[in-house]
Amino acid sequence: MVLITAIAVIGGAGPAVWYVSDTTPPAQAALPPPAVPVVAGTVESSNVPVYLHGMGTVVAYNNVIVQSQITGQIIKIAFIQGQTVKKGDLLAEIDPRPYQAQLDQAIATRDRDQAQLLNARADLNRYTALQQKGFATTQLVATQNAQLSQLQAQVKYDEGVIAQARTNLSYTRLTAPIDGVTGVRQVDEGNIITPSSANGLVDIAQIQPASLFFFLPQTDFVQIQQQMATGPLTVLAYSQDDKVKLDTGKLDLIDNQIVQTTGTIRLRASFPNAKRTLWPGELLNVRLLLETRQGGLTIAGSAVQQGPQGSFVWVIGSDGTVQTRPVEVAEIDEGIALINSGLQAGEKVVVDGQYRLQPGASIQALTGQAARGAQLQSSIEQEIP
Repeated sequence: MVLITAIAVIGGAGPAVWYVSDTTPPAQAALPPPAVPVVAGTVESSNVPVYLHGMGTVVAYNNVIVQSQITGQIIKIAFIQGQTVKKGDLLAEIDPRPYQAQLDQAIATRDRDQAQLLNARADLNRYTALQQKGFATTQLVATQNAQLSQLQAQVKYDEGVIAQARTNLSYTRLTAPIDGVTGVRQVDEGNIITPSSANGLVDIAQIQPASLFFFLPQTDFVQIQQQMATGPLTVLAYSQDDKVKLDTGKLDLIDNQIVQTTGTIRLRASFPNAKRTLWPGELLNVRLLLETRQGGLTIAGSAVQQGPQGSFVWVIGSDGTVQTRPVEVAEIDEGIALINSGLQAGEKVVVDGQYRLQPGASIQALTGQAARGAQLQSSIEQEIP
């Protein structure tokens, strides 16, 4: 651009003189793009637990329906529905009088046969002495000896009848066969109960310890088998919202076949359930602790992005610029990503604000309240369709 400069000569006799200058001002230098504000995080190294996640159902460790083994009228109910009972506690009593009468009859029959046995033994002794003197025949002695054996067998039979009668009499007291919690009473006092009653008297569920059945993909089978060979595996039970840990137990077994319709394996774990947070029929989230990785590399799960080539993160260089780097992610659990490869401990990565980044872009790492505000804004933007 050519500039024309006018210089007027004041007070001179001649006309004004104009000077033409070809001097152009220097072009203004281009400003660098502003730094992109992001939230940064550091790659940490620590001992990281590796979990397999599934869903399961709590079942009673043992479950017993208390059945009567005799027929009779219930004359006493000795428990409250929902009560915790111990093994051997009285639950109900059946009218014992018919069975006491049977026992008395059996004892009387045995006493009668014992008296006959004593008499037969005395006769045998007498006949044997007479035979030695020639006053009794061999046939008489043999017959008496057979009669003695018959009475001995009869007394033994009577003892069996007495034992059976005593057993039946003991069945008039219905007791708890295990420790557990009673359910809804099925028979009320005054009713007749029989061995054929389908529902029995009451159901008792043992919940301390408690069992939990859960399912995992069959692709995890080999890993679980390998880890079980080194020792028992820990299982964590969480509430349905996956926020409250209810109890810690041990893996008991892997079912002996894979469920082909779902492609899963069925497993059972047992829990002490000291606080009774596990209840039969409850649906829970389950975490099977497969291993604890020593010196595992972790970053915030939000740092992991997905691209055409797979997972990657934005790595912050020493000059304050960012570049993408592919990573192999082992798992993301509770917002923490476990990295198998691609990063080193101590490196800085972008945790939030990636949507404005390009390779080589300069960044401004936000901290404190500014970082929290940026994370909140990012979450709001992600929710807006």
